[in-house]
Amino acid sequence: VQLVESGGGLVQPGGSLRLSCAASGFTFSRNTMSWYRQAPGKEREWVAAISSSGGSTNYADSVKGRFTISRDNAKNTVYLQMNSLKPEDTAVYYCNRQNAWGQGTQVTVAS
Repeated sequence: VQLVESGGGLVQPGGSLRLSCAASGFTFSRNTMSWYRQAPGKEREWVAAISSSGGSTNYADSVKGRFTISRDNAKNTVYLQMNSLKPEDTAVYYCNRQNAWGQGTQVTVAS
């Protein structure tokens, strides 16, 4: 199983970023996928999840209405569109499938 995140960077408050996670080594279209994040000095927290078909999504209260998780099963890729970013969204963002994790991508929200 391999999960490779990309798309992080530095963005100003109120800005947007789209994260991508390319998956391989398993049947992507049959698996729920999730995004987590870990801020400095804090525990890793769940952000969002999407069902195998993409028909069902769930979000942490802290990102609801601002973030959108989606997937392209033809490309074995899951996305996280992040809008109206806040400084408290600063963290390393990780893609997850069961007990497999990517290396993470840094998102920094600062002016």
